[in-house]
Amino acid sequence: MNRNRGLRRHSSYWAFAVHRASGLLLGIFLPIHLWVLSTIITGASDSSGSLDWANNPWVKFGEGGVAMLLAAHLTGGLRLLAIEFLPWGDWQKTAIAVACGVSLMIALSYLLRAF
Repeated sequence: MNRNRGLRRHSSYWAFAVHRASGLLLGIFLPIHLWVLSTIITGASDSSGSLDWANNPWVKFGEGGVAMLLAAHLTGGLRLLAIEFLPWGDWQKTAIAVACGVSLMIALSYLLRAF
């Protein structure tokens, strides 16, 4: 039992958890996003109201969160591919840190551009 607690403190476990959570959250977000786009494209709703809503600062902040989720999921997936196809080594903690840094840089650059 204590062994499992120690494993959950490892950075690889947290990288796995972030990758899994970002995938689940993106799986919830994308159908809603596609539904909103389809209603705007087909003209089923007033697109000017949707565009006005998209200019809300909270919505832009949420879009930055989605960009963070996408970046975290992408870098986590690249980390998993590296684990599968490259030899095991001490470099993996560095890879996790680089993946977190790249995800954060992508999200912050998106937020800077949005505001």
